[in-house]
Amino acid sequence: MKIVLAPMEGVVDYTMRDLLTQVGGIDHCVTEFLRVSDRVLPAKVFRRLSPELHNGGKTPSGTPVILQLLGSDPSVLAGNARKGAKLGAPGIDLNFGCPAKTVNRSKGGAVLLDTPELVHEIVKAVREAVPAETPVSAKMRLGNKDKSLAMENAHAIAEAGADSLAVHARTKLEGYKPPAHWEWIARIREAVDLPVVANGEVWNWQDFQRCREVSGCDTIMIGRGLIAKPDLAKVIKYHLADEEVSSYNWSQVLPFIEAYLNRIERDIAPKYVHGRIKQWLSHLQREYQEAEVLFQKVKKIKEPSELRLALQD
Repeated sequence: MKIVLAPMEGVVDYTMRDLLTQVGGIDHCVTEFLRVSDRVLPAKVFRRLSPELHNGGKTPSGTPVILQLLGSDPSVLAGNARKGAKLGAPGIDLNFGCPAKTVNRSKGGAVLLDTPELVHEIVKAVREAVPAETPVSAKMRLGNKDKSLAMENAHAIAEAGADSLAVHARTKLEGYKPPAHWEWIARIREAVDLPVVANGEVWNWQDFQRCREVSGCDTIMIGRGLIAKPDLAKVIKYHLADEEVSSYNWSQVLPFIEAYLNRIERDIAPKYVHGRIKQWLSHLQREYQEAEVLFQKVKKIKEPSELRLALQD
């Protein structure tokens, strides 16, 4: 049984991956997508998205980080996958799930699920481009506007030679609105001959149990649940080992927020710092009442120095 930290564009960056894998329980991560369109990108672009490439493709705590690519041109994706593998990525993941309108308008992400034959071409080209020992995975939703092509897309990915498939159990049109249709993941898992990873609406130990029971999957990918509860993977692993563990309280979470602020203040433009902090606090509100109080306190603050004072107060 494994737990995977999901790729979340603009949220699960290098710093977030580092902090969450320090807590424990996460078996591997997937990067935010690297968008490719018309050429093979230079090494510095890969390393900017995934600084873990300087560390053998692992976070500082030793957790492998798979490189995710997004695009629609099979040959260009193949070239970039080859480059990523050469730079040390422990695996290549292909994005067929992003619901963002700007991405979909450029024929990327979930809109590709309307063309299973192109999905097949992309996976096949990438599988043939990278060394046999480099795993190639894909992440898909159940469809773009509906689920009518879910099985066809899953077969296309499997038959093209993918090593595993993560399924977000909703269509693009359904977005992130509950419920996640784990029963569809079970149908896909039974129909294709490759490991399937379940994704969607796992917020706690009980959700994890139900997701495994309904989907039949041993590996679960978690995104928002881990952002809202940084020790969720660790709590799940302790439950599975039939051991007791106390969940993090607010005083244990706050140092991670301060560390995140210190890191992103160094790595990104000051005008974006307050947005990242508020974004994380908005997720943390689901688990911690204190996060809501702090969010209200800092929501009008834009200067990093003032944010730091508010966190220390």
